[in-house]
Amino acid sequence: MFRQASRIFARSINQQPKMMGRAFSTDVPATPTVDSTFVESWKKVIPNMEPPKTPSAFMNPRPPTPSTIPSKLTVNFVLPYASELSTKEVDMVIVPATTGQMGVLPGHVPTIAELKPGVLSVHEGNNVTKYFVSSGFTFIHANSVADIIAIEAVPVDQIDPSLVQKGLAEFTQKLSSAATDLEKAEAQIGVDVHSALNSALTG
Repeated sequence: MFRQASRIFARSINQQPKMMGRAFSTDVPATPTVDSTFVESWKKVIPNMEPPKTPSAFMNPRPPTPSTIPSKLTVNFVLPYASELSTKEVDMVIVPATTGQMGVLPGHVPTIAELKPGVLSVHEGNNVTKYFVSSGFTFIHANSVADIIAIEAVPVDQIDPSLVQKGLAEFTQKLSSAATDLEKAEAQIGVDVHSALNSALTG
């Protein structure tokens, strides 16, 4: 039994480099590629019929990474129900990542960051547009394109301070009187979001 287990383990180790050889998203070629292995295998089995297209044939090629750092950052900012910014060229964005406020400039290293409740700042010259986002993700690509996907977002100047204070007081009361772990978790989320809203208004 131990000999069999060692053979299986050795086999998995030998196969591991093949799995680790998968390209990162930034290594994907900028032009469409043909799965030659699949085409060859298909022609051996059905030589008189053209092989079907694989999913990669329907994908748009990745934009080429510029040889020099561009002067502007291209931002796409979308919600489940709307597109706030589409291919907008800006100087910088600051996103509320779970690891802290993260500034993104042209030429930023490719990154995926989870968003927490906080302020998303879009800097364009002397103009700064601020949005409050509830959660989501930011995808920063090697070609100086940033895709920001949020669950909810609203311009900071449209937030009603009185409603924020009212909601914060209500959820604080719910947290202090919560009897179950579920009630505590729901109340804590409410406190965190309204505290972030309050900080967005006062900061």
